[in-house]
Amino acid sequence: MKNRIVYLSGAILMSLTSFAQSISSSPYSLYGVGSLYDSDFGSLPSIGSSGMALPSDTFINNLNPASLGYLPQNHFMFDIGGKAIATTYQSASRSEKRNNFQFSHIAFAFPVTKNSGFSAALRPYSSSAFKISNLKLPISDSQEFYYLTAAGSGGLNNFDFSYGYRFGKKLSLGVSAAVLFGSTTDDRSFLIANSITTLSKKTNYNGLRATFGAQYKIDSTLTIATTFKLPTQINASKVQSVQTITNNVATSIESNVASDLDNYYMPLEMGIGISKRFKNNLNMTLDYEKSLWNDTNQPELYGDFVNQDRFAMGFSYSRRKNVRKYWDSVQYSTGLNFDTGYLEIDGKRVNNAAISLGISLPIENTFSAVNISYSYGQKGRIADNLIKENYHKLSLNLSLDGIWFVKRKIE
Repeated sequence: MKNRIVYLSGAILMSLTSFAQSISSSPYSLYGVGSLYDSDFGSLPSIGSSGMALPSDTFINNLNPASLGYLPQNHFMFDIGGKAIATTYQSASRSEKRNNFQFSHIAFAFPVTKNSGFSAALRPYSSSAFKISNLKLPISDSQEFYYLTAAGSGGLNNFDFSYGYRFGKKLSLGVSAAVLFGSTTDDRSFLIANSITTLSKKTNYNGLRATFGAQYKIDSTLTIATTFKLPTQINASKVQSVQTITNNVATSIESNVASDLDNYYMPLEMGIGISKRFKNNLNMTLDYEKSLWNDTNQPELYGDFVNQDRFAMGFSYSRRKNVRKYWDSVQYSTGLNFDTGYLEIDGKRVNNAAISLGISLPIENTFSAVNISYSYGQKGRIADNLIKENYHKLSLNLSLDGIWFVKRKIE
């Protein structure tokens, strides 16, 4: 049964990876560098994407580099994941359903010394895959409207290196350096009266970002944690073509003109979290994060960047009565999260709320496990120029322990 679980999980993940370029179809990915991507390792998706205070003792915790100080000796950890998402988009006048498959991440980690560990991970950071038809928008300082049709693809990738060091048995500190890179394509047409203006643009991005983290064990059941993601700028350049069509006469304004863009700014993000264990088989995680988007002072054509608050909470349970019994080692989890969003359109926030549940199926007598989670969420609202998203998300993460990579010795 255990081998079948592994083979089936691997086959599904390989098929998801083949769809890696189809990351998102959310209309909100029209803004900035696209919709920011949630890519959580191990069992984190099933506990509401909380877990900042969890150690990396049985899986790679990507929420806090300080967790790497608790990597077990002589273990090599590997994690790969994917998602399938079914979304219903609703506006005041219509409804549409879309399905897509997403590559989530690939990562590995190993101890450097008995008190420190290192990890490397590749994952999507944002997605700018969208399609919008005949969206009616007001013209500034006017009573008239224009109609927007747009399609985009691409996004940014995140390749990070993390290191954590544990001082004694209670305090661990960590740092992560991320390389952000990628490109987006954006084709738009603007219909005003009897004139159409078309714009085709490809934008390339690159930049660096640092994250610092800490975990402190108050006692054997309670850990507190914090993270700081430093503000940074992402360099951007574009190649653009612009054309106007009036009375069936086409006029080229620009043709493949290369130029630099105003840099895209990422905010200071601060987080705190706790992990509390009850009776050795029930664990609670609680996280709060704040992102200071207001301080980036960057314009957005169709809305405003605003400070973002995110709350997440999760519970995990396993019986652990008899480790020789397979189902006593299975972990059951549930969680929820709420995100105020960093976009404000016509004075209305684009927030997100979701609930989740999942199961972690261990493989043999190691830390290896197949993590399966389901979540249901809502993003945005039905209002003027806003769209509500209802989504069902199935996540599959395969976490492998070092026993898979080290030959066993037979005496």
